[in-house]
Amino acid sequence: MTTMTEASVREFKMPDVGEGLTEAEILKWYVQPGDTVTDGQVVCEVETAKAAVELPIPYDGVVRALHFPEGTTVDVGTSIIAVDVSGGAAAPEAAPEPVREPAQEPVQEKKPEGRKPVLVGYGVAESSTKRRPRKGPVVPVQEAPVQAVQAVQTELNGHGPAVVKERPLAKPPVRKLAKDLGVDLSTVVPSGPDGIITREDVHAAVAPPKAPEPAVAAPAPAAAAPVAAYDSARETRIPVKGVRKATAAAMVGSAFTAPHVTEFVTVDVTRTMKLVEELKQDKDMQGLRVNPLLLIAKALLVAIKRNPDINASWDEANQEIVVKHYVNLGIAAATPRGLIVPNIKDAHDKTLPQLAESLGELVATARDGKTSPAAMQGGTVTITNVGVFGVDTGTPILNPGESAILAVGAIKLQPWVHKGKVKPRQVTTLALSFDHRLVDGELGSKVLADVAAVLEQPKRLITWA
Repeated sequence: MTTMTEASVREFKMPDVGEGLTEAEILKWYVQPGDTVTDGQVVCEVETAKAAVELPIPYDGVVRALHFPEGTTVDVGTSIIAVDVSGGAAAPEAAPEPVREPAQEPVQEKKPEGRKPVLVGYGVAESSTKRRPRKGPVVPVQEAPVQAVQAVQTELNGHGPAVVKERPLAKPPVRKLAKDLGVDLSTVVPSGPDGIITREDVHAAVAPPKAPEPAVAAPAPAAAAPVAAYDSARETRIPVKGVRKATAAAMVGSAFTAPHVTEFVTVDVTRTMKLVEELKQDKDMQGLRVNPLLLIAKALLVAIKRNPDINASWDEANQEIVVKHYVNLGIAAATPRGLIVPNIKDAHDKTLPQLAESLGELVATARDGKTSPAAMQGGTVTITNVGVFGVDTGTPILNPGESAILAVGAIKLQPWVHKGKVKPRQVTTLALSFDHRLVDGELGSKVLADVAAVLEQPKRLITWA
């Protein structure tokens, strides 16, 4: 049997697969202990707050242990799988104990117990100096000056031996705040991770003490913290996490940050529907996704070109309106994991066949749950097609960081006055929501009217583009 030493075991940590993500849920393991893996092989699929992502292993070796089962949410930086890279092809040791400690490099001396890995720029790194009381005369030193002893001894009214205390853990801005407020950090009770003192802790230390509340009788045990009970046969409870949790937070933030205004227009799209059928037969469009959404997207891009100020964002920190000279066109997509909004990068530069190809790839990737976090970042304007569900229209909420979103309703055959006569025509209703801080009613109305005009007369795609 090949013996696997600790030095030959590599721990693979949960990476940050997005920008600033702090955790991910393990959806599926593709390997088991004893399996041989190679550098670049996908070992598991995880779901972040943005998307489902496959993780490749960066080692060649034999899987020794999987530290977490499927369905577990793991912090970024925590070891999730151990791989023996010694080159032995033996099966794993019998009933190995899961290695639950955070992944470390092979040589780690005198590692403080109970410490968790910290992110760069937050807290104290494992390799940083931490003052601890020394045990025994490890290194002979001369007696410290009296002033130094007085600076570190405990308040014993001058009695008892000097005791060296650990330096309180706090970031430089927090230390400056404490200095400005005259707060001794050694007297502050930390509430941050790993005993780090936060700004709130410093403010709490200088806050006046609360007046004692009148004594009241303790509540009866039966009334304390009732546990919610429900009939599992009549209700189903689904944990809010991953994409759904992130979407909920983003929508609440958008709804209560950006002042939304929504305008509507009903338009005859009969000519657009005829053009869709013609394009399906065009040899240049063979094998591409051709549908009304393609022409609606192109119409919106034309409207943005004619009214570029609509393609902007609000910079609250700098109190500036940022006008974008590119269009990353977001397409809202409903997936089993929740609503996501991937975007087509530089959609304004794409021809109609290129736009059709990008739309097809976007929809297929989202449907398979393989949309990457990068594909959902940097959007400028979004389209949401609620018409596919038979809905006439809606009042869409802005995607965070964007200035406008266009909702497309169902296209239905309706009586319509055409050339002075009532005829059955293909009609739909469009709704444009925009951020009223940077888009006024005139600009929003012009954009919506231009989209409607292109869909009513698709030849404007040539004359206005």
